[in-house]
Amino acid sequence: MTTVLIAAHNEEAVIGGTLDGLLTGGSAESLEVIVAANGCTDGTVTVARRRSVEVVEVAAAGKAAALNAAERRATGYPRVYLDADIQLDKAAIERLSESLRPAPGDSGRPLVAVPARTVDVSASSRWVRMYYRVHALHPSYATGLFGRGAVAVSEAGRARFAEFPEVIADDLFLDSLFDETEARHLDDVVSVVVAVRSTRSLVRRLARVRRGNAQLRAADSAGVVRQAVGVRWLTAAVRADPALALATAVYVAVTVVAEARARWGRGHWESERNGGVIEP
Repeated sequence: MTTVLIAAHNEEAVIGGTLDGLLTGGSAESLEVIVAANGCTDGTVTVARRRSVEVVEVAAAGKAAALNAAERRATGYPRVYLDADIQLDKAAIERLSESLRPAPGDSGRPLVAVPARTVDVSASSRWVRMYYRVHALHPSYATGLFGRGAVAVSEAGRARFAEFPEVIADDLFLDSLFDETEARHLDDVVSVVVAVRSTRSLVRRLARVRRGNAQLRAADSAGVVRQAVGVRWLTAAVRADPALALATAVYVAVTVVAEARARWGRGHWESERNGGVIEP
């Protein structure tokens, strides 16, 4: 049985739709769904319990502690770590799970699988849309496990770590555990990440992600965490498509401001949806 683990902090507005998708369609096989409601002050717990899924309440806000609490209740494999605002239906979860079984001719068993991703910028400002137009070209997305809101891990893959560390960048942590030969990227399963609306929100969330990535890299004595890439890919993108020049300028400006905020601004560590903003 596949287990889906969802850390949810004040997700009353979205958790119902996410759970409804998981509980309908697909095959007759059931899913084990565990919602770890952490530090919630809204109706997240009530909405989740109406769907007859298992709910674990964690007093303090924090995604790592929430996932670890859910893990202590989990019994099935593979395990799918799903963000509360990412709506994948049961058939998509089953496809992720099935992909972890070796196909004929495979030399090794895959340990982790992720969906393709698209960013919904329909409600975003012009500047945010321009940022994401360039962000979609970031080379790390070709092989990385982050920024998709869903990661499926086999039982053998889950044995790679004892529990989630107290870091913000949980998906970058998972990315550090597997090499490219152990991962499957599925084109036929797509997670839709809803972008933030304003440039101010984009900078705030990007700064938080950059702090989280820096935190994880600082603790990486083994040198296994994916490092940030340089800017050559930006230059190559503009050369290939000069029409990207203005969007690239917006991307660079947002990134510089976010980096300054991450380094010197007053940050906060509470749970916050990332809006698809991952800067490896």
